[in-house]
Amino acid sequence: MRDAVREAVLGGAVRLRSEAAAFLLLLVAGGAYAQPAAPSLDVPFVPTPAEAVSAMLKVAGVKKDDVVYDLGSGDGRIVVAAARQYGARGVGIDIDPARIAEGERNARAAGVEKRVRFIRQDLFDADIRDATVVTLYLLPRINQRLRPKLLAELRPGTRVVSYGFDMGDWAPERSVEVGSSTVYLWVIPRRPE
Repeated sequence: MRDAVREAVLGGAVRLRSEAAAFLLLLVAGGAYAQPAAPSLDVPFVPTPAEAVSAMLKVAGVKKDDVVYDLGSGDGRIVVAAARQYGARGVGIDIDPARIAEGERNARAAGVEKRVRFIRQDLFDADIRDATVVTLYLLPRINQRLRPKLLAELRPGTRVVSYGFDMGDWAPERSVEVGSSTVYLWVIPRRPE
C-alpha cells in the first residue's frame, strides 16, 4: 500500500511538473508571436491619391531647399515624392510602427532614404520647428486641434497644405480642386511684435 501511495504522489508530481512546463512553453512561445498592442489612432490610414500628392507639393511650391514634414505620414508617399521630384528633404511622422516601416521601405525603393526619415511619434508631440512645408491628410477636428501648434511652432512663411479638409475659420490663402476634393494652402503669418 505504501508503494502505491508513493507511486500516486510521485506520478502526480511528475504530471503536475509536465503540465506546468507545457504551460510555460506555451507562454514563452506565444509571447514570441504576440504583436504589440496597436497604437490608438486618431485618423485611420487612407493613402493620399497620387494626383493629390502632386497637387499638394505644387501648391506648396516645394523646392530643393525645403524640409517637408508630413504629419500622419502613413506609407511615406508625400515625403518620398518631395525628395524624389523636388530634391527636398522630408520627415514623416506617424504613430503606427507598421506605417513607419512601410515608409522606410518606400524611401529605400525610391532611392531617397538619405533625404527622408521617419519618426514614430504622436503628431501632437512632434518637434516640427524645422519644417518649411507641412502636409496633412487628417480629419477636420484633428486639423483644428493642430492649428495652435502649427501657429506657435512653425516659422513665419512656413507653408501648410491639407488635402480634403480645411481648418475651420482659418481661411486658406489658396485652394485647388483635385478630383472631388480640395487642397488647401495656408502660410504661417508673422507674429505680432
